[in-house]
Amino acid sequence: MSEMPYRITKRQFIKRCTAISAGMVCFRLPDMSEGLIPDEEQVFRKEAMFQEETARGIMCRICPNECVLKEGELSKCNNRKVIKSKLYTLAYGNPCSVNVDPIEKKPLYHFLPRSRAFSIATAGCNLVCLNCQNWTISQTSPDKTRNYTLPPQKVVSECISKDCRSIAYTYSEPVTFYEYAYDTASIARKEGIKNVFKSNGYIYPEPLEKLCSVIDAANIDLKAFSNTTYLKLSGGKLQPVLDSLKIYRDKGVWLEITNLIVPGWTDNMDEIRKMCRWLCDNGFKNVPVHFSRFHPTYKLEQLPPTPVEVLNNAVKIASEEGLKYIYTGNVPGHEMSDTRCPVCKTVLIVRQGYRIASNNMPGGKCAKCGTSIDGIWS
Repeated sequence: MSEMPYRITKRQFIKRCTAISAGMVCFRLPDMSEGLIPDEEQVFRKEAMFQEETARGIMCRICPNECVLKEGELSKCNNRKVIKSKLYTLAYGNPCSVNVDPIEKKPLYHFLPRSRAFSIATAGCNLVCLNCQNWTISQTSPDKTRNYTLPPQKVVSECISKDCRSIAYTYSEPVTFYEYAYDTASIARKEGIKNVFKSNGYIYPEPLEKLCSVIDAANIDLKAFSNTTYLKLSGGKLQPVLDSLKIYRDKGVWLEITNLIVPGWTDNMDEIRKMCRWLCDNGFKNVPVHFSRFHPTYKLEQLPPTPVEVLNNAVKIASEEGLKYIYTGNVPGHEMSDTRCPVCKTVLIVRQGYRIASNNMPGGKCAKCGTSIDGIWS
């Protein structure tokens, strides 16, 4: 966030102007030479976790970008800044997006079906995906978005008042508002509220392991299975995301994976097969995988939507490689949005968009053959 002029509220302005006109009092502007920062930035900042002082500046140790910042410089994710030789997050208690969503929208298909998630996001992201559907908030900073005042305790209170069973940290990239998410999730957990992350998984092991102590479920975008494609499409690297998947799994966080199939970018069936094989070989056979349809947006508006046949081919490959729960996304009415028993193939949950039309899975088991279906169902 860039420095802004000193500001006062409309009420303060009127009150002080009235006082001045009456010859009663004048007010003093703060001495900016003393290093004071604007009111809004001061309210919505907090000293960042996982920072390291180096000879070149302050290094952020949250994600593999490893931003090294000097005084006043802003991180690549647009919401971390060095102020008086300390790294601060400028995304704390000031979400730009607040909504109540069905949990299926994340998408999380095997986690508290039919429940609602109180969803929040601040501006900023540590990747620069060419196909980002939320680029208006992910590719900017908190000072350039219209924000709510919603500190952690207030998020939890609103979640309870809206009868939501979980809080979702989503839309932009919650790794970049790590402190806000962590503090909120810690309070929520004490109140019996679940916490879910919708994330790119681009985070270092140490902060992720700490985060997993308060997170119950996550949907991670596995954007490609080629390091070259990852770099060109999103500005990131593949291996840190694979490492994150293993940590989520090992820490007992319920995990689902989304792979957006972008025509000409991530629709290579050999790469999709390699991805599915890696997932099966590394203990993710029981993790739901969502092959999602791309729609033209942001810097890839010239591309066509993903052909449904391409999605069908991906589903076929995933099944051949041994994945148990395979879904398609962004294709309303597609049969692969339903949950099936991996043994007898009986349809157990029928979905219409984000709405569950029927659920024939008492106690998390197939009603026909009794097979336990992986997930958190209650």
